[in-house]
Amino acid sequence: MLTKPMMRTGRTAEDLFAPIAADLEAAERILQDTIDSTRPGVSRLLDHLTHYRGKRLRPSLLLLTARACGALTHKHHVLAAVVEMIHTATLVHDDVLDCATVRRHASTINAAWGNQASILLGDYLFTHAFHLTSTLGDAEACRLIGEATNRVCSGELFQICQRGNFDLAEEAYFEMIDGKTAELTACCCRLGALYAGVPARTVEALAAFGRSLGMAFQIADDLLDLVGEERTAGKSLGTDLEQGKLTLPLIYLLRQGTPEKMSWYRAILESPENHKREQLVPDLLASGAIDDARRRAEGYARHAQEQLACLPASPFKSILESLPRRVIYRDQ
Repeated sequence: MLTKPMMRTGRTAEDLFAPIAADLEAAERILQDTIDSTRPGVSRLLDHLTHYRGKRLRPSLLLLTARACGALTHKHHVLAAVVEMIHTATLVHDDVLDCATVRRHASTINAAWGNQASILLGDYLFTHAFHLTSTLGDAEACRLIGEATNRVCSGELFQICQRGNFDLAEEAYFEMIDGKTAELTACCCRLGALYAGVPARTVEALAAFGRSLGMAFQIADDLLDLVGEERTAGKSLGTDLEQGKLTLPLIYLLRQGTPEKMSWYRAILESPENHKREQLVPDLLASGAIDDARRRAEGYARHAQEQLACLPASPFKSILESLPRRVIYRDQ
């Protein structure tokens, strides 16, 4: 059963991923060798990307899945570097879209260098990621990563097109986050299992694990944007509200209450004022919308854990089993 921990364990991501530390370092070397530039201006931007490198969840998922399946090769290290580059590129572009100024307690690329540099830097990472994948000489890896990246971009486009749509359906929200977030985490686990040579049914189960984990992660991230603290989260919060993005707690809030209440909520959301969080959070908490959204995240987390039954017992499986709860109840 998935339960909220009573206290913080103090175990960092570095501690948790210690069994794959050497694998992460190998992937990091490949990444740095791939994107390294001798041009002074470009190198300054690339150096700043260290602030975008947090828990390295996506490469860790790929490497842990491979280790849990019992076979890790050089291809896994390359693919781990690829997915980290793709994820970092999406963060750089997301900060432009959200007008965010802080990422991991440091200035975002767009805040320090402007939107043009940010967009080009994100493109630089994308193109290097695809070129690196091509060096494997494996069309299947290129196809899977291309498919996943297409779905990520499609999910982001869908979200932008739905800005200001306060009638967004719950099903549409889930479709959106499945594309923009869960697709890449599913791809990481699929690649880890596929290149470990396990049966197709195991590959599919582990891809399903990654997808459900990604869904839980994004719901939790949307909750953090509403009720988290910037000082502890280390990034700009409240950007979803300011950008007119409807997330699950707001969908739940907007479908309950009197017509008068609904009109008041919409007036706040449509207002140019930047105090939307302060005005809406009390009602989000009192109505149970926050708790309802967290329960949906817990449901996805439980489903993720169930998919791991296909794996034999190992320290790597144990780490994977711990991740669903960690992505919901983060040490912020």
